[in-house]
Amino acid sequence: MTEGRISKRIALFALPIFIGQLFQQMYNITDSIVVGKVLGTKSLAAVSSSGSLIFLIVGFIYGVFVGAGVVIGRYYGAQKYDMVHRAVHTTVAFGLAAGLFLMVFGIIFTPHILRLMRTPADVLPESTRYFRFYFAGSIGNVMYNAFNGIFQARGDSRHPLYYLMIASITNIALDLLFVRDLGFGIAGAAIATAISQFLSAGISLYKLTHVDDVHRITLKDIRFDRPLLKEVLATGLPTGVQNSVIGLANVVVQSNINVFGADAMAGCGAYSKIEGFAFLPVTSFSVSLTTFTSQNLGAKKYDRVKKGAAFGLASGVILAEIIGVIFILLAPILIGIFDKSPNVVAFGVKQARTEALFYCLLSFSHCMAGIIRGSGKTTVPMLVMLICWCIIRVTYITITTRFIPDISVIFWAYPLTWSLSSIAFAVYFFKADWMHNFERQEQKLLNRN
Repeated sequence: MTEGRISKRIALFALPIFIGQLFQQMYNITDSIVVGKVLGTKSLAAVSSSGSLIFLIVGFIYGVFVGAGVVIGRYYGAQKYDMVHRAVHTTVAFGLAAGLFLMVFGIIFTPHILRLMRTPADVLPESTRYFRFYFAGSIGNVMYNAFNGIFQARGDSRHPLYYLMIASITNIALDLLFVRDLGFGIAGAAIATAISQFLSAGISLYKLTHVDDVHRITLKDIRFDRPLLKEVLATGLPTGVQNSVIGLANVVVQSNINVFGADAMAGCGAYSKIEGFAFLPVTSFSVSLTTFTSQNLGAKKYDRVKKGAAFGLASGVILAEIIGVIFILLAPILIGIFDKSPNVVAFGVKQARTEALFYCLLSFSHCMAGIIRGSGKTTVPMLVMLICWCIIRVTYITITTRFIPDISVIFWAYPLTWSLSSIAFAVYFFKADWMHNFERQEQKLLNRN
């Protein structure tokens, strides 16, 4: 990431992430498609309510992995390979501890959380069953993301793609086997996902224990290095808190959607699965920009960071908007893949045609956050998204729906808060002159020497 043509480096790093996320999204929607077609609308509603709850619980842990990736990438760019080794093994140790905690927490507290979300009584039993099986295998998901962060911090986005492709194909095959052929019901979809996640984590671990490079994992060295753990947490906690708070806000949003019944839950859930495709360029360029920024700041190549930021922002925004326009045009067909019930399709299409045109703002915010996060300033994205995507979004929905009990009020919360976060990031990026702070610090060190 610190050498060569900037656009080529970012694009080649982002492309495998894009393809990998495409496969992941494909196996995410497979659960919903198979469940919707085989088990019906209520089962689809049960699976569809999963996204916000899962993101609430696992978002914090994933945020810490983002911090770990920034720390590893910075030390790699600075060629401090002993620190890379220590940071890698601390990341793995944290992943194991976090995965075990998540598994126990999810199994115990799932019913209580679903009731707080005002999940309809006719959907609650299947939702509980799905979540409990999902969290029973969540340690596989956590460890894959830990390993994925290590690969990407090193600048390797190809191997995670290969392993995700294998997991995606496995999940699709197991979904069809467990739900359609063996009649395991909604639990079969969760079991298929868990097995696939363990598979991708296992292959990733095998590769990292055999790679001949500084990020190789040695099993006997997996332990918490206290100074490195503090550094990882200091960098990752703001992102973790941000993810959890956004997840909490999304749970509140989902709770308001649940009030409109199973058809609304199924339609909006189908929309969220399709919307995941709009996140593909957002995620790929955001992650690429975080790695690119951290490595080049570690190598003290500040002008290269600025040029990379401009290219990544433009690419992510344009691609996201193209996908948004396509989604608007094809919304009835795409929502109908999950459930052809007219009411379900109507809810999904209404949400798509309210939000999809504004995907450019969503991408802009995430790419900006990726750049700033890569510099180690993770508090700034946390505060912007906490205020815009949580406090303002929840306040708007809570107040407005009391006076206008229309589901469109909920849908408009997203474009409005994406607009606010984009404005906040633009002001910080262009006015705060944050990049020059690194240059001035480096110049001071040179003057002292």
